[in-house]
Amino acid sequence: MGKTDELVGVVDGTATAVAAPPVPTAVLRPRPRPGRRPVTVALVAAAAVGTVVLLLTGTGWLDRPAVQAWRTVCLAIAVQALPFLLLGTVLSGAINAFVPADLFTRILPKRAALAVPVAGMAGAVLPGCECASVPVANSLIRRGVTPAAAFAFLLSAPAINPVVLTATAVAFPGNPAMVAARLLASLATAAVMGWLWLCFGKEKWLRPAVRHTGHQHGHSRWTEFRHGFQYDFLHAGGFLVLGAMAAATFNVAVPRSVLDTFSGSPWLAVPFLAGLAVLLAVCSEADAFVAASLTGFSPTARLTFMVVGPMVDLKLIALQAGTFGRAFALRFSAATTVVAVAASVLVGGGLL
Repeated sequence: MGKTDELVGVVDGTATAVAAPPVPTAVLRPRPRPGRRPVTVALVAAAAVGTVVLLLTGTGWLDRPAVQAWRTVCLAIAVQALPFLLLGTVLSGAINAFVPADLFTRILPKRAALAVPVAGMAGAVLPGCECASVPVANSLIRRGVTPAAAFAFLLSAPAINPVVLTATAVAFPGNPAMVAARLLASLATAAVMGWLWLCFGKEKWLRPAVRHTGHQHGHSRWTEFRHGFQYDFLHAGGFLVLGAMAAATFNVAVPRSVLDTFSGSPWLAVPFLAGLAVLLAVCSEADAFVAASLTGFSPTARLTFMVVGPMVDLKLIALQAGTFGRAFALRFSAATTVVAVAASVLVGGGLL
């Protein structure tokens, strides 16, 4: 048979050779990489470029003290989180390209209810903040890990890793109870949220970013790593910038005298610091020092600040919305806030 494939058919009992229809040219072209979403990437890249210009330009009204303070806070949040975002996207790309697809499903318990606390405790091995945990959790879901376990990891990783606990011990010298309280309250929140997703989560709420995961035949694993890293970093980095802008706006606009008003009321101090943690969006490696400086508030209120912040803040909500969808981010963030506050009050009341 020649280069042109032929099909053999039977017409009126006589074998005939029928030329196969030519393959359309479009089929022979390389398929576009899933999940590129040119519009989304363009938007977040434009936001990032615009912010850099705004931060670095020093002319006209941008030289006013309030705007300069906004630029400083925004740049500080973004720069503080960027190394950990880089770490998370590197890990995500490595998982995507080099880790066997069934590794995580083999390691975690088969029962989802048991996989949740195991994944939560596994968060201790990732020395990063919430910016790093989102792309890693997305890769875990794509590799077959149940979303409940991936979300438990997402919440616990920035809150109970050794770097954060060491920073907490340094910020609260001679107070090991605060370190233990942060560990227990954060781990409890992660496990409860995983179990709540198992019971009440709906697939239609979850819209993960669609892209290929795992090694493709005919492609270098390093090429797969590079593609996955580039996509995750551009996608998550743009939303990080937007979250940092929102946090900086609140930080500059709200007068410091408001802190004194709420610190005098034990009933208002806890929800106020929980809301402050969401809005300030301080990286989990640094939030213990901010909490330690809030000396007018009770230990339980400061514990709430440290538990809520790494799990729910503006930049994390933006990252979750960009990765999993707005419907998921709004519901998950609201529920996490309630559970984190309850866990902080219960653990803080018993240990602090």
